[in-house]
Amino acid sequence: MNNRKSPRGWFRKLKIVLAAGVLVITGLVLFIKFDTAGAAQFTDNVLRPLLGTDAVITLERWYYNTADKLKQLTYNSKSDTGLNFLDQSFAKDGPISSQVSLELTRLTVNPKFKPEQNEGVWNDRPLKIFPGQEVMAFTYIRPDPDRPYAYVTIIQADMKVLHLSAVAGTKQPGGPVGMSGPGVVPEQIKNSGRLVAAFDGGFQYRDGEYGMIVGNTTYLPLKPDIGTLIGYTNGDLKIIKYKGQNLGPGVEFVRQNCPILIEDGLSAVTDEKNKKLWGRTPSFDIKTWRSGIGLNKNGNVLYAVGNNLTPQTLADALLSAGAVEAIQLDINPYWVRFNIFDDTGNGTYHTSTLINKIQDGSKEYLNGYTKDFFYLYKNP
Repeated sequence: MNNRKSPRGWFRKLKIVLAAGVLVITGLVLFIKFDTAGAAQFTDNVLRPLLGTDAVITLERWYYNTADKLKQLTYNSKSDTGLNFLDQSFAKDGPISSQVSLELTRLTVNPKFKPEQNEGVWNDRPLKIFPGQEVMAFTYIRPDPDRPYAYVTIIQADMKVLHLSAVAGTKQPGGPVGMSGPGVVPEQIKNSGRLVAAFDGGFQYRDGEYGMIVGNTTYLPLKPDIGTLIGYTNGDLKIIKYKGQNLGPGVEFVRQNCPILIEDGLSAVTDEKNKKLWGRTPSFDIKTWRSGIGLNKNGNVLYAVGNNLTPQTLADALLSAGAVEAIQLDINPYWVRFNIFDDTGNGTYHTSTLINKIQDGSKEYLNGYTKDFFYLYKNP
């Protein structure tokens, strides 16, 4: 009796495997390209379990870097509209107080580019809750000399009148180890009308298992040699490379994410001590949407978000804005987000995204979000 399987049977199985592979890759490319909530969920919940994290990252690298190369080849400065701010309709609310704690020196524009309108110029973002005060300003810059289409928008927030807090998501980063968070801006802050902004946090558990602590709850333990943002109950903020040191009294939250970007006013991305860590960090060389948070010499928060970035060009943008310490936050199109909240009374808000090319996360921040995030609110 011949037990050998027919070549026709093996060929049929091979065709099925190849067809499945083509479908998976095509699905990945289409979902990433059209960048919807379903795309992000499909990638994380279907493709990653099916193909593995490393395989998906490889496919993402191929897609994003190929798209970036095509952009380089086809870019036309006359037809490309560049960066678009979504909400320019807010009216000036009278003269701005001369007592401004923001550092508003114009940023140096990349000498390879002809400056665009308001590039590097800080613009006031008025808030109803601060009439006649400039407590939040924004600008943009292009940090990559080879990519005139890579725009980084930077927000600066006055931390003398604002307070930064953190929220763990209902699923990330601690859900995989049974430590789910609330995933929502606290009712007390929301109902007070003092909420000013909210923005993306760090990576998911599977992309580094980076630590997070809020109050007395450890969602994930802290890891050594990772960039670490620390917030204190008195409003102070620090960004350090965590080495197991005592963080001191009054810690309100701690969030880690990737090796430190900027340390003591210098880029730390290519530091020999960080190279191996960056090498183990997903998507280091992918040119994609990235975000980061830094602190300037006055202790003000600097949040940066932009397209077609590497960790190095993200660090360069934050350095140009005056950051002395900084870490990377979340990356990729659907996950980078920054919402501004203007109080309209009774715990309701008019919301807008910082620019029109990023995801609107306002409903999730107010009603429940699977991932961790930060929020800014007016001091009592």
